[in-house]
Amino acid sequence: MRTLKKKAHYLVTGGAGFIGSNIVTRLVERGERVTVFDNFATGKRDNLTPFLSEITLYEGDVRSYHQVREAVEGVDYVLHQAALPSVPRSVRDPITSNQVNVDGTVNLLMAARDAKVKRFVFASSSSVYGDSPTLPKIEDMPTNPLSPYAISKLAGEEYGRVFAHIYGLEVVALRYFNVFGPRQDPTSQYSAVIPRFIMALKAGDSPVIYGDGQQSRDFTFVSNNVEANLLACHAKDIAGQVFNVACGYRFSLLDLLRELQEILGTNIQPNFEAARPGDVLHSQAGISKIKAAMNFKVVADFREGLEETVKYFFGG
Repeated sequence: MRTLKKKAHYLVTGGAGFIGSNIVTRLVERGERVTVFDNFATGKRDNLTPFLSEITLYEGDVRSYHQVREAVEGVDYVLHQAALPSVPRSVRDPITSNQVNVDGTVNLLMAARDAKVKRFVFASSSSVYGDSPTLPKIEDMPTNPLSPYAISKLAGEEYGRVFAHIYGLEVVALRYFNVFGPRQDPTSQYSAVIPRFIMALKAGDSPVIYGDGQQSRDFTFVSNNVEANLLACHAKDIAGQVFNVACGYRFSLLDLLRELQEILGTNIQPNFEAARPGDVLHSQAGISKIKAAMNFKVVADFREGLEETVKYFFGG
């Protein structure tokens, strides 16, 4: 008699957030078994509404080891997206950033170890590189975090490496570079530059640029991050390693503004304000390592991503 193959069980922490909910969407489309763990501090219930009947929702906080351990039981893959994001937020409140991003990650690593999880994928950040003038940023270059948020992400990476080495837990860290796309919150005081620019231009307001606008980023459409997470679950011989997730090129904020003006058909001058503490001037990823190890390919470039993001916010 033919037996059906058991579905893999994925736990997405922070699954109601921007990146997490995009990962959940893809997993549900693939017919996978999905549990979302979120305390809705920054995530939104609306992000999960389309597929609530197809997932298990565990409302909890990564700072609670008891709740984390319950959520991880019986899970095959942990995609750890939960975090308190934003460099400015961490500068204002480093204690809470550390509690969520470091203590919460250690809780999950311990629970995943004890539950014998097959692979633990940790969402890290390009902020760990700091302001090194060397471009592109490659994984073996020295780190130089400039904010409490960056330190918390580097700590998560190092804990993952140690858990892989000591306990045999297969941890993989993905360093995200300036992710943007559908479901990114444009209303938060800590919202990223792309949704802020889009909303300002559409409203006829001048977007705010901190600094002179020449600072550049490897803006990465979220579908690329989703792809990297799924590949990282199954690629061979990558435990204990870190990988950049980006597109491998950079655009300045002025470039970004020009592209959005063209897409939206606007011509509005920006307001320039003082640069923010903790921000880096230039960021660009080298992505040769993830291409070689996981056969990663960029699935949507900068312009495609901007057009999809504008379409999401305004329906075209």
